[in-house]
Amino acid sequence: MKQFYLLAFSLISTVTFSQTPCENGTADGFPCQNFDLLSHISLSEMNASGGNDSWGWTDPQDGKEYALIGLDNGTAFIDISDPINPIYLGKLPTHTSSSTWRDVKVYSDHAFVVSEASGHGMQVFDLTRLRDVTNPPEIFTEDAHYDGFGSAHNVVINEDSGYAYGVGTGTFNGGPHFVNIQDPLNPVGEGGYAMDSYSHDAQVVIYAGPDSDYTGTEILIGSNENEVVIVDITDKANPEGISTISYNNVGYTHQGWFTEDQKYFILGDETDEISFGFNTRTLVFDFTDLDNPQFHTEFSGPTPAIDHNGYVVGDKYYFANYSAGLNVLDISDIDNQNISQYGYFDTYPNNNDASFSGSWNVYPFLESKNIIISGGGGFTLVRDNNELNITELKETNFTIYPNPAKDNLNVVSAISPIQQVEIYSVIGKRILNYTFSDNNKEESLNINSLQSGVYLVKINNLTTKRLVVK
Repeated sequence: MKQFYLLAFSLISTVTFSQTPCENGTADGFPCQNFDLLSHISLSEMNASGGNDSWGWTDPQDGKEYALIGLDNGTAFIDISDPINPIYLGKLPTHTSSSTWRDVKVYSDHAFVVSEASGHGMQVFDLTRLRDVTNPPEIFTEDAHYDGFGSAHNVVINEDSGYAYGVGTGTFNGGPHFVNIQDPLNPVGEGGYAMDSYSHDAQVVIYAGPDSDYTGTEILIGSNENEVVIVDITDKANPEGISTISYNNVGYTHQGWFTEDQKYFILGDETDEISFGFNTRTLVFDFTDLDNPQFHTEFSGPTPAIDHNGYVVGDKYYFANYSAGLNVLDISDIDNQNISQYGYFDTYPNNNDASFSGSWNVYPFLESKNIIISGGGGFTLVRDNNELNITELKETNFTIYPNPAKDNLNVVSAISPIQQVEIYSVIGKRILNYTFSDNNKEESLNINSLQSGVYLVKINNLTTKRLVVK
């Protein structure tokens, strides 16, 4: 609901900091579980007073990753190919005026940006231009503009069909506004769907779920203030409503996301924590039969913080939890209605109240598995520290100490001589390489060239240990 968003800017940091492991429940003063801090850029460094949405882009030419951060006065572009040393490349200013609300998505190496600023329409920006930034930060200009609507709360893109859907616009009674973006620099309006009123957010997919009646159709799932709406939008000239479902204690039906098998839809209600005094409530619906969706289960979190945008990757649900930051749930046993807390990174350590301060959006789809967090705290990049240990063998014949270390690291072998020690960054870049030929079972390494953070130590190409450098 619009009136609530006005409170979203209360955390404006002016400090830039980088890689800090989550130890004893904190990382550089931020409460955490299972997630390390990689880096942060404040709103003030991006010349903004408010932050909101975010998305990501990977350059197909070289695999470099970028964060796209919505601001009150534009869209920021950040090179995160070195996640510990991100580079703020610059900003695409708002098309008209500043606004609390801005949303950005990506299709075919182009960013599509909407805002609730009057007359803003949809900006199109060619992301490949980021390859040539030599003197950051730059002020960018848009490459194309769509004016078939003015203000919009959000834009949804189905990359499989090449369509963007403006939702919460002044057209089609606030329902989805269809835009063909298959030629990104020449967006073309193709109608919309108005039968179920204002749509606050949506997900659109080419359906491949368990309901064979709809296999291969383009399905929109709208979060429409007081209900979830399922629509077949394959034929843009003749969209057809399939079904709707609501639930008990509706506050504001805000946003949701399919599980990867498209069997379940996970929903966040934005104001039920305020209206009913709940702790963070996550609702799950069974969409096995799209004509007859059913309530499946719900999960109550440990705090009363308000939930916002959420997404599914594998067996985890990642969502922005406002004053509680990034929250991650384990949904591996969702069939049996078993959901559990996996971890979190709290970008707003002041409190976990039911307020609109803190994190607005998270983006967990990067191949690096680094996770973008955006909102009132600016840009934050974190990483699941269990991902660092995926390649670690439970080999007890090798030990490293001290850990955490600062200037020197000792490597000890219980059996065979130490022949090689390699130290890698969390993104897999080898930083130090030592080779030994004197058949010692203990070696002391000088590591004072390493910045503070988390590293992987590979010994004799047999085992990998996680190292924290202070």
